[in-house]
Amino acid sequence: MKEQMNIVIVGHVDHGKSTVIGRLLADTNSLPEGKLDQVRENCKRESKVFEYAFLLDALKDEQSQGITIDSARCFFKSSLRDYIIIDAPGHIEFLKNMISGAARAEAALLIIDADEGIQENSRRHGYMLSMLGIKQVVVCVNKMDLVDYSKSVFDKIKSDYSEFLGNVGITPKEFIPISALKGDNIIKGSESLSWFEGNSVLSSLDSFKKEKSEEEKPFRMFVQGVYKFTRKGDSRRIIAGRVDSGSIKVGDKVVFFPSNKSSEVSSIECLNSTRTEVSAGHSTGFTLKEQVYINRGEVMCRKDERTPYVSSSIKSNIFWMGKESMVLDRWYKLKLGTLEVPVRLKKVFDVLDASSLDGCRRNEINRHDVAKCLLECKSSAAFDMFSEINASGRFVIVDDYDIAGGGIITGFVEDKRNVVWHDREITREERSKILGHRSKMIWFTGLSGSGKSTVAVALQKKLIQEGKMVYVLDGDNVRHGLNKDLGFSEMDRIENIRRIGEVGTLFVDSGLITLAAFISPYTKDRNIVRNRLGDDFIEVFVKCAIDECEKRDPKGLYKKARKGEIKEFTGVSAPYEAPKNPEITVDTSKLSVQESVDKIYDYLASNDVI
Repeated sequence: MKEQMNIVIVGHVDHGKSTVIGRLLADTNSLPEGKLDQVRENCKRESKVFEYAFLLDALKDEQSQGITIDSARCFFKSSLRDYIIIDAPGHIEFLKNMISGAARAEAALLIIDADEGIQENSRRHGYMLSMLGIKQVVVCVNKMDLVDYSKSVFDKIKSDYSEFLGNVGITPKEFIPISALKGDNIIKGSESLSWFEGNSVLSSLDSFKKEKSEEEKPFRMFVQGVYKFTRKGDSRRIIAGRVDSGSIKVGDKVVFFPSNKSSEVSSIECLNSTRTEVSAGHSTGFTLKEQVYINRGEVMCRKDERTPYVSSSIKSNIFWMGKESMVLDRWYKLKLGTLEVPVRLKKVFDVLDASSLDGCRRNEINRHDVAKCLLECKSSAAFDMFSEINASGRFVIVDDYDIAGGGIITGFVEDKRNVVWHDREITREERSKILGHRSKMIWFTGLSGSGKSTVAVALQKKLIQEGKMVYVLDGDNVRHGLNKDLGFSEMDRIENIRRIGEVGTLFVDSGLITLAAFISPYTKDRNIVRNRLGDDFIEVFVKCAIDECEKRDPKGLYKKARKGEIKEFTGVSAPYEAPKNPEITVDTSKLSVQESVDKIYDYLASNDVI
C-alpha cells in the first residue's frame, strides 16, 4: 500500500488554488470516470466557461460566489504516493476554516497570481504556515500566461516573497512558474516556460519528505472518562479514551500526567472484541494492575518512552477569531484533548496585524490576528510540542461557550522535561493491609452551625478507639495555616476547597481515613474534589435548617452577618448549594451527634472501608 501525505494549498482569494487542484485531479487521471465530461457538459448547458476549479467547488454557494468557503479535501495519486490535498479558503472571513485545514497538513503549496503579485493574504498565509510549524513549502507563481510567461515578473515575485518568508522563518523548497489554466508545469514542463529548469508541481510534491506515522510516535491518550461496572459481579474500572499516537500492549507500564501516577496495563477492553495491543486511531479502554485514581483530561503514556511536558505556563502561536479581542488576565477556557482548564493571556510577544500585516507588540489580540504569546493555565497541563506530536500539541480557546481561537504549543517557561516520580516502595493496597482499613475522603458539607466538625470529630474518636488511622481537616487547622492568605469571596472559597482537595488526596494516598468538614457551598467545587478522588470520595450532607443553625450559632457569625459585619456569609448573603445525591445524609436537627456518627459508621462498615 502506498504511503499518504496531507498537503494544504493556500493563497490570496482568486489566485487560482482550486484551479491548480482541479488540474492535478484531471491530469493525473484521479477523477471518477466521466466526471470531467459531466462538469464540462454542465458548464455548456448553463452557458458558463469551463473552469478546472469547478471540479472542486461542489457547493452551490461556492460556485455562485466564486470563492471557496470550506476546507475541501480531495485525493490524487502519483507513482510515488497517494495525496490528500486540502484546499484552504483564501478570503479573510473564512480564516478559521483555513487554519483548521492547514493544521492537518505536512506540507504546503502557496499560490501567488503572477499578474496581481504578492497580496495581503499571500503574506498572511505564509506567516500562518510558519506559526503552524509547516516547513515544507513550495511557492507556485500562477497565471504566468497573463504576463506572457515573463521570467522577469517571476524573478521579481520570487525575490520579494523569499525575503518575506525568510523573515517569518520559512525557506521555500522552490518557486515554480505555472499556468493552471493551461496546464503548464503542473505535471510536466512547458515550452512556454523553457527558461525554467526546475521541477513541475507534481515532481516537487513527490520530493517532500513524509513525516513519521502516528503509530511510530510515543504513545499518547487523553483520558475521556473512568467507568466502573457493578452488575453481575463485574468490578472492572475502565479508563477510556482515543489513542492519538503510538501503540500499547498488555503488560506495558504506564504513567499519567500531570498527576505522575503509574501502573501497568492489565487488559485492553474493546467493544465485542479482545485485544492484547492497540494503536493510534482506536477508541478503547484499559484496566490497570494497580488501581490509580485519575481525572478526565490526564494524558496516559508509556513509561519506557519519551514523556510529555508538564507546565501551567505555555508558549504558543494563537489564531484569534473571537468577536471580542483576547485581552490580558481575562479568564478563558483552554481545551487540549479532553482537558478543559481556565487559562489567561499573560504576555504577547508578537502580533501579525490583520490590516497592516506588520508585526507589532501590543497587549491584546484582535479578531483575525495571529500572535506569539504566553498563556497561563490555572493548573498544570500535560502536552507535547506541536512539531513533535500534533494531537497533544494543539488546542482551542473557548470564550462564553464559543470557540474563539486555536493554537499550537511551541514551548513553555521552564524548558525542561517533566521528571517521572520514582515507583512507590509501598502501594496503597499494602498500606491498607498494614493499617487494617481502606483509605477514603469523607467530605462533610453543610451550613455554618449544622454540626459538621462536631460529627467529624466524634467519628474520628470512635474510629481511633478501634485502631484506625484518621485525621480531621476543618477550618480550625486549615484556615490558620495552609489557607491563611484566603478570604471568603467566591474565588477564595473555590481556591480554599481546591487546596483542601489536594491535601486530602495526599492523605488518602498515605492510607488515612480523612474527614474534611467544610461548608463548601458550591456543587462544582465539591465535584472537582470528587472527580480528583473518584471512588475514594464519600459525601456526607450535614442537613440542618438555617433557623436551627442560627439558634446554635456557636461563634456568633450569623449575628454579625445579619448586621452586615461579615460579607458574603453562606446562607445569609451568599448561596449554599445542597448536594443532590450525597452518599450519606444526616439531619442534625433530628439526630443526635451519636446517632449521626453511627449512621456514617454503618455505611463505612457495609462498604468494606473499615
